[in-house]
Amino acid sequence: MPLIKVQTSISASQIADVESLLLSLSAKLAQHLGKPESYVMTIFEPEIPMTFAGTTEPVSYIEIKNIGTMKPDQTAAMSQDFCQQISQTLGVPKNRIYIEFTDVKGSMWGWNSATF
Repeated sequence: MPLIKVQTSISASQIADVESLLLSLSAKLAQHLGKPESYVMTIFEPEIPMTFAGTTEPVSYIEIKNIGTMKPDQTAAMSQDFCQQISQTLGVPKNRIYIEFTDVKGSMWGWNSATF
């Protein structure tokens, strides 16, 4: 049920190990939310045409979705953790990363032919 999606303007050829990044994001998201990693999905989309602050310098947009309510201390910790990781891994400055946190009702999330 938890989802983290990273979109970036960085080209795939500039990224050393996407699989390691996705596995790390998955484990961290499960830990931050206190949910089993067996439900976590990660998505990585490189080479997205993007601008931020009127430039095409490297940029990333991250979506984090979760069934339930994320508390302000959780979102603050995740913002710090994921901005740090994306900045180190992709070379995107922290001030060029947006993160959107979304709480979702269980009835609005489908899985395995049912909803939560």
